[in-house]
Amino acid sequence: MARWLKVWYGKELPHTFHPSPTTTAMTHRTTPPVSFSSVHRRELVAEFTAGHITSDAGLLLLRKADRQIGLTAALNAAIDDPRSPERIIHPQKTLLSQRVLGLAAGYEDLNDHGLLRRDPLWQAATDHPEVDGSAELASAPTLCRLENRIGRADLLRIASVLVDQFLASFDTPPAELILDIDATARARPHRAGLAFWGRTRTG
Repeated sequence: MARWLKVWYGKELPHTFHPSPTTTAMTHRTTPPVSFSSVHRRELVAEFTAGHITSDAGLLLLRKADRQIGLTAALNAAIDDPRSPERIIHPQKTLLSQRVLGLAAGYEDLNDHGLLRRDPLWQAATDHPEVDGSAELASAPTLCRLENRIGRADLLRIASVLVDQFLASFDTPPAELILDIDATARARPHRAGLAFWGRTRTG
């Protein structure tokens, strides 16, 4: 499918767009170069040959931090995996890493992984093994099954892991912890509502 790209000086350049059968989170540009008016002896050309591009390079830092504190490894040890090892494609540790890194990067919805699973950077960040030459990550339904099979005993062990991780962040464990169950800092709104309705008259 061909279309025409008109640049600011009125010159028309052919621009070919080939839709890919599968959309990936990592972008690959095929736009042809665009030449602009030269400045003195310098030729100005806009090129789009950066190869594969990702906006989630921060995952590499998150991966390093996770390896340093051992969060994903501890969670993996705390959660029972009833699946048969010889029949699985996605190891539980990889599933947990994919989910934890997704939350940390702002991808809280499982549907986001429909695209992220094909991103080579995400595959590298989660240390996903290649199966039949492919390192494609888990789909949203697979991640959903992981979350739904976690039972009460798993949750208790996960809570213990999080407490241990919190205590390990101190040089010396604190002597006392204050749990603030209500994280909001808003004042009670009912008084403002009553004042508003008290000044309203009908009729």
